[in-house]
Amino acid sequence: MSNASGTLYIVATPLGNLGDISSRALEVLSTVDLVLAEDTRHSLPLLRHFGITTVCKALHEHNERHLARALCERMLAGECMALISDAGTPLVSDPGYVLVRTAHELGLTVSPLPGPSAAMAALSVAGIASDRFVFEGFLPSRTAARRQRLQVLAGETRSLIFYESPRRVRDTLQDMVEIFGARREATLARELTKRHETVHKADLSGLAAWVAADVQQQKGEIVLVVAGAESAPAAANALSPEAVLDILMEELPLKQAAALAARLTGARRNTLYRRALRLREEK
Repeated sequence: MSNASGTLYIVATPLGNLGDISSRALEVLSTVDLVLAEDTRHSLPLLRHFGITTVCKALHEHNERHLARALCERMLAGECMALISDAGTPLVSDPGYVLVRTAHELGLTVSPLPGPSAAMAALSVAGIASDRFVFEGFLPSRTAARRQRLQVLAGETRSLIFYESPRRVRDTLQDMVEIFGARREATLARELTKRHETVHKADLSGLAAWVAADVQQQKGEIVLVVAGAESAPAAANALSPEAVLDILMEELPLKQAAALAARLTGARRNTLYRRALRLREEK
């Protein structure tokens, strides 16, 4: 697989069930010049399982900045490479950003091979609104920083997707109960596509209690999907722009009343000013 300039392939690999790998992924991994893996100890058994003998090199957060330029120069010379993570789609809470950015800066072709993603798999089975969502990745490990981040997200109306460590999932759920509210809907998706796969939906209070009572749910790869906050309903007695203008005209000059009414209501200032002129003429 060689061109005048090589290609960087971003290849999704199975979360757990090896049957989820695509035939295209197998073809690319077999024919590129080099496979870049987050952890070769994890990825080499996967490659060997499918009879892939391509050279595999580690690319992780500790060496990516050092290696990215040299790897891209090799691709500029005609080599093709595939980037994989330990599981799922690369760059989603995994290394690879620096390499991909450098490849773009040097004019290389970067091509995705879509496939498994823990975040999307969890969202698809969560039973929570999926039309608009935010992927937050891992929350901070320190309690104060985690709670601060959750406070920032408390009013977010889109569904929220988090990755969480099994060591922290109990504490995180309890923080969510306190900050998001006990009745907020949420789903825990654990060990997706693997033997001990679990998908459990409840309100946050019930989910926190369920996880605390079952030590098995505190193990493995965990995704939390949390419903967004309810939009604040518009006040039933909210004043129209015209009504606001009428009140302000009793105390302020016309231009000032129209400008302030526009700022308060979002209506067009010129429209309100013309109304103010008409009202003055009618008096």
